[in-house]
Parts: sequence; C-alpha cells; structure tokens
Amino acid sequence: MISKIKGKLVDRTDSKVLVETGGLTYQILIPKTVSLRLDDYIKNGEAEFIIYHFFQTEEHKFYPILVGFLTELEREFFEKIIKVAGIGPRAALKALNRPISEIAQAIEEADIQYLKNLPGIGLQRAKNIIAFLQGKVGRFILIKDKVEESPPSKDKIQKELFEEAEKVLLQLQYKKKEAKEMITKAFKANPDIQNLEELLNQIYRQRN
Repeated sequence: MISKIKGKLVDRTDSKVLVETGGLTYQILIPKTVSLRLDDYIKNGEAEFIIYHFFQTEEHKFYPILVGFLTELEREFFEKIIKVAGIGPRAALKALNRPISEIAQAIEEADIQYLKNLPGIGLQRAKNIIAFLQGKVGRFILIKDKVEESPPSKDKIQKELFEEAEKVLLQLQYKKKEAKEMITKAFKANPDIQNLEELLNQIYRQRN
C-alpha cells in the first residue's frame, strides 16, 4: 500500500492534484480542507501527501483510489470517520470541506446542526458520527488547519469558466482555436458572467 507520495505538482483543482515522481504521475483526491491550505506546503513546485489508499468497485472491477492529506493526524481522523455506519471514503472525502479541528469540536460538543450541514451527511449520519466518535476525537481539535476563506477573484472565476466552456465546446466538435475565440468574445461582450450556463448562452447569442 502507498503511504506517502512526494513529487512535482503538475496540476491541481479544488478536489484533486496530479503529482509526478519517479517517472509516474499519480492522481490524488483531496478534501477541501486540504486544498485550502495546500499552497503553504508547496516547496519548489513539490508537495508531499500522506496517502489513504482504497479500492473502488465498479462492474466487478477494482480501481485504486488515492486520497491525500497534509499530516498524519488528518489521515487518522479520516480513518475514524469512515468507520462510522453509512460513511465510506467517498462520503468522508466530500464531507471534509471544513477544518478538521472544527468538525472534531462539533463531534465532541454533539453539535448535530453543524455536522448535518456538512456535504452529504444529513441528520442520521450526524447522529451516527456523534454516537460512534464522541469522546474519541478531542485531540484533533488541536490541529492548526483553519484558514480565512476569501471570495474567488473575478480573474479566477473567468479562468475556471473558460476551461469548463472550452471542454464543452470541444465535445461539441468545435476546434480548439475556434472555441477559445468564441469564449473570449463572450467575456468581452459580458465581463460579469458568473456561471457556465450564462457563458454558453452568451456564446449561443453571438452565433445567432
């Protein structure tokens, strides 16, 4: 089993990274709490991830999945969460969109309202988490993983929308150069576009 991966960070999104090392490139899924702090752990373009490794089954086939964390404690907390009834690795990965220290504190304080609002948890899973883990996660409250989230900049929003729209247009058989020109023209016509649907509608209007 893979326990750590250190290498060149060749690509990243809010939910995954690509790390190149030893001639291989690994796709590593990361929870939002890791994504928000990742910049502080990158040195000379490289990063090290503590790995939780599992296999996902689809149509009688097994696919290896790597989940990355920045510290051993984060992985340990993840391993505790997935032992709760009804919560597997995928659900836990989605749920950890807040600092682990906050989640641990909510568990110790039996804060059902906080826990049920985590993505994919809901009321029953929140109750299960408290019943199974209360009194066992106090030390995770000490993890220094809180960050101040700032709203995404206009440039970042446009960059992400540009990439999403380009993928859609390429799937619709437009050439890459043509797609880029269409998207650029759409943003020039309406710089305040906020989502993919608005952008595609603007492109449609331009072609008609």
